[in-house]
Amino acid sequence: MTVRNGMIAMRAGRLRHCRSASMLSGTEKGVPDMHDLVIRGGTILDGTGAPRFAGDVAIDGGTITGVGGKAGPARRVIDADGLLVTPGWVDVHTHYDGQATWDPVLAPSSWHGVTTILFGNCGVGFAPVRKEHRGELIDLMEAVEDIPGTALHEGLDWQWESFPDFLDALERLPRTIDVAAQLPHHPLRVYVMGERGINREAATADDIAEMNRLTAAALRAGAFGFTTSRTYSHKTKTGDLVPAHKAEEAELYGIGRAMGAVGAGAFGMNSDFENEDAEFAWMTRLSKETGRPIWFLLTDRPTDPERWRRLMRCVHRARAAGAQVTAQVAGRPVGVILGHNTSMNPFTFRPAYRALDRLPAGERWARLRDPEMRRRILAEAPSEAELNRQGQFIRFVATRWDRMYLMGDPPDYEPTPDRSVAAIAARTNHTPDEIAYDYLTEGADRFLFFPVVGYVHGDHEQIRELLLDPATLLGLGDGGAHCGQIVDAGLPSYMLSHWGRDRRRGEGMPLEQLVRMQTGETADFFGFHDRGRLAPGLRADVNLIDFDRLRLHQPEIVHDLPAGGRRLVQRVDGYRATLVAGAPIFENGEETGARPGRLVRAGRQSLG
Repeated sequence: MTVRNGMIAMRAGRLRHCRSASMLSGTEKGVPDMHDLVIRGGTILDGTGAPRFAGDVAIDGGTITGVGGKAGPARRVIDADGLLVTPGWVDVHTHYDGQATWDPVLAPSSWHGVTTILFGNCGVGFAPVRKEHRGELIDLMEAVEDIPGTALHEGLDWQWESFPDFLDALERLPRTIDVAAQLPHHPLRVYVMGERGINREAATADDIAEMNRLTAAALRAGAFGFTTSRTYSHKTKTGDLVPAHKAEEAELYGIGRAMGAVGAGAFGMNSDFENEDAEFAWMTRLSKETGRPIWFLLTDRPTDPERWRRLMRCVHRARAAGAQVTAQVAGRPVGVILGHNTSMNPFTFRPAYRALDRLPAGERWARLRDPEMRRRILAEAPSEAELNRQGQFIRFVATRWDRMYLMGDPPDYEPTPDRSVAAIAARTNHTPDEIAYDYLTEGADRFLFFPVVGYVHGDHEQIRELLLDPATLLGLGDGGAHCGQIVDAGLPSYMLSHWGRDRRRGEGMPLEQLVRMQTGETADFFGFHDRGRLAPGLRADVNLIDFDRLRLHQPEIVHDLPAGGRRLVQRVDGYRATLVAGAPIFENGEETGARPGRLVRAGRQSLG
C-alpha cells in the first residue's frame, strides 16, 4: 500500500491499533484526573519506527504522560483528527552559534517543526575565545558558513570566554526551542595556541594537554561533543586554510582521549579524504580506544561519482573492526541558490556585472534591466583569473548550464533534465546565458538551483540508498548558515513531503522510517535521552501535521539579521501546531510568543 493510500485508509477507518494498557492515558499510577493538555484522535508516529496508530497523547507539566487509546479530560484539548502526530524534530547539524545568543525563535528551523537544534558543527564557533581573537572567529564563521560578519559584530555581546561560560550565556536567554552545543576545534586551537594556531603550526605536548583539559571541561559543562574540519573548501576570508586543517593525529588523539576519559560526546569532522585509508585508520583507532562515536560529513563530488560508495565501504569496515563510525548525510541535494540578490550567480564573475555590486539596490536592478547593460554582460566571458582563484566549484557555477535548473514555486529539488538551463536554451533557440539572465532579471523571487551534493546520477536514488544504510545519520540541514547561498533548514518538512508523498521518479520511504530518522535516531546518536519519541516520561515536544497540505515554499531573501544582514529563509504550510515542553510555540503557522525552550546540557537532561 502506498503512503497516500495508507493515509486514505486511516481517515476512512481510523486505525484502532493502540499501545498496551499500561501506556494508556489515565491508567498509570500518578497520572492526574485532569491533564494539562490532550492531543485528541491523531495518527501517531512515535519516533521508534513502529507502525502508526490512532489515539490520544496526554501531556502534564511539559512531560508526556500517555500515548495511545483514549485519554481523560484536559484543561485544553487539541483536535488532531486527520493529522499526523510526531515528536518534534531533533536537528543535529546547524550553525546557529551566533544567532542563538540574540534570537529566541531561530527561524526558519522552528517554522519546520524543529524543537531541538545542535550547533558547533564543522569546527567553527565562538567559544572558547580571548578578546583579541573575537574578530578572527567572526571572520572565520563568515568565510566558512557565509553568515554576514556585520550581523555577527552587531549581534554578539561576548558575555563569555570559556566554553562553559558560553553555555551559561545561552542558558540565560528565553527561547522558543531547545538549543545544544558542541565544542568547535578552530576556536579551541586559537584559544590555546594564539597566532601559532591561526598559522597552523604543530601543537606542542603542552598545547595538546591544555586542549585535553578544556575539552573535558566543556563536556562536563554539557557539550554534546567536539567537531573539526580538514577540508580544503573551508578557508578564511583571506584564502588561508582554517586553523585546524592540518592538525596532526597527536592533537586529535589528545582531544579524543578527553572524550574517552569523561565518557561523553561524539567526535565529528569534515574531511576531503585525500588519503581515504589513512583517515579511516586513525578514526577507527580513536573510536576503539576511547569508546566514543565518530561521525563525518559524507558528500559526493561530480568529478568522482564513486567516492561515496568507497567511503561507505570504509565505514562498514571500521564498524566490523569494532569502531563506532557513522556517515552524516543529506536528505536532499545540497544546492546553491543563484539569483541577483544571492551571494553568487553565473554572471558574478564577469567584470561588467561585478561593477554593479556597489550600486544601491534600486539603481542596480534598473541597470540589470537596461538592454545595453544586458548586452555587455552577456558578451563577456567569466574572468579566468577569478575562476582560477576561486576553484573548481565556482567554475562549475559559472559554466555548467546543464546543472542549473529553474527553481520554481514550490521548488523542485529532483528536477528532470529538461528543466535545466541548457535544455531550455536548446529548445528555444537561445543561448544558456540569455535564458539564465532573463529569468533571474524578472524579479528578486527568481532563482536558479545548482545541486552540488547528492545529484551525481541525475536523481535521488543515491540519497535514498544512503539514507537507508544503517551506518548513516540524517543531517546537513545547516540551519543558520550559508545565508546568501543555501537554505536547507526546511529539510525535515522535505523529508516527509518528498520521500513520504510526492516523489515521482522512484521509490519513496515509509513515514514511520522518515520520522524516526529525524527524531529517535538523531536524539539517540548524540545522547538526547529525554526526547525523540512519543512515550510517557519523555519531554512533550510534538508536531501536529496536516500531511496533505504539507508544502515547501520557494526560498526568499529577508534582511532581518542584526545590522540589516541578509539571509535566505524558506516557509512551509501544513504544520497545524508545534509544541515544546507541552507549550504550543506555533499554531497554524503563527508564532504564539511562548518561550518554553532552554539550553540542553549533555548528561543533565530531565526524564520527567
